[in-house]
Amino acid sequence: MPKTKKTTTKKAKGIKIKATKRETKKVAKVKEKPVKKAPAKKVEEIKVVEEAIPAPKTEEVVKEEIKKIKPLNKNFISASGRRKTATARVFLWEEKGDFTVNGLDIYKYFPSQIDQLKWVRPFHAIGVSHPDSKYSASIKVKGSGKPSQMDAIVLAFARVLEKIDQEYGKTLRKLGFMTRDPRMVERKKYYLHKARKRPQYSKR
Repeated sequence: MPKTKKTTTKKAKGIKIKATKRETKKVAKVKEKPVKKAPAKKVEEIKVVEEAIPAPKTEEVVKEEIKKIKPLNKNFISASGRRKTATARVFLWEEKGDFTVNGLDIYKYFPSQIDQLKWVRPFHAIGVSHPDSKYSASIKVKGSGKPSQMDAIVLAFARVLEKIDQEYGKTLRKLGFMTRDPRMVERKKYYLHKARKRPQYSKR
């Protein structure tokens, strides 16, 4: 019988595996790299941001700020007027002052002389020749054009004066200042160019 070679298994414990030159270089490079520290500039920036955030206001500071705000003068009389698609809201004070329309002086908003004479008529009917010397008003107007806006303002002034005194309302109603003009633009119809304008008819 031929002799068989005995196969022996050795444990891998304690056996040193030789590393190649490339692997040793890589390991050395990894070990040489130092740990990077955060730069000092970023830390300073974070501190500045923390200082910039304002502290929450206390109740006493909030109360002082509310006291500083001037309260609005609420002793006014208001009324609204309409004409076509224009709406006017009048806030009238029984104090000497200016008449403003949408933040502008009424004489600048309505530069034409016809409009300037028109809005004074309700006051003239009462007996006040110069409304600036006795009243002040803030007017908010929107919609439509300047002529219809003026009509809406006149109606609003008449309604405000009626609230001040009922006798003013009687005199203004006799003169026609209290009536609301209901006339509106007629709607367009289909097949027609406008409300009543027809296309040209040709026989041939």
